[in-house]
Amino acid sequence: MRKVLLVEDDISLGETLTERLKKEYDVAWGKSFSEAWTLFSKSKDFDIIILDVGLPDGNGFELAEKIKQVSPVLFLFLTAQADAESRLRGFELGAEEYIPKPFHLKELLLRVKHVLEAHAPAREIELESCTVNFTNMTVQKKSGQIEYPPVTDMKILQLLIEKSPRVLSRDEIMNEIWGVDKNPSHRTIDNIIVRLRQLLGSDGDKHIRSVRGVGYQWSVEEPS
Repeated sequence: MRKVLLVEDDISLGETLTERLKKEYDVAWGKSFSEAWTLFSKSKDFDIIILDVGLPDGNGFELAEKIKQVSPVLFLFLTAQADAESRLRGFELGAEEYIPKPFHLKELLLRVKHVLEAHAPAREIELESCTVNFTNMTVQKKSGQIEYPPVTDMKILQLLIEKSPRVLSRDEIMNEIWGVDKNPSHRTIDNIIVRLRQLLGSDGDKHIRSVRGVGYQWSVEEPS
């Protein structure tokens, strides 16, 4: 489920948006600059942030600037500040959308959906030695041979690629794939990483990196 951070100090509007967004997304709601920053800092893996500009302890523009320093997360502004200067500042900061209040709820939902779809991770990636297809969960070698790895292995590979260049801890991988109620061991993750590297051949060694004391990372850079 895609993760949304809603930053809105209007309690009534925030409750309405949270309730509706939760039907389709995993939603966290911050009611101020400081609360939103705390929520973001704890996770950093939100797919999109919906930002109000006028906040009781700061403004959404400043928050967007702060977040952009540490993350390429998508964001859109939802605000009563609809003058041309404010809209321009929002887009200069990299906003995908700038939606003035009042707004139609269905329009907001559609715009969020369209932004996420436009930036959805590729369902197929072409590597030097193989092609990985996450729709049918297969890996086709350059020779034409098609491998059918365990679905869990493919889900972990997809997670690493989607979260790249972030380094994911073993605990984070376990929570994302199995959920917090399950408890596979760290060794389980290590064994799957070994299988993935073998599956991808030279691409596995090149792109799946171990980060000592942290976890694993999908990297597109050449190993040093």
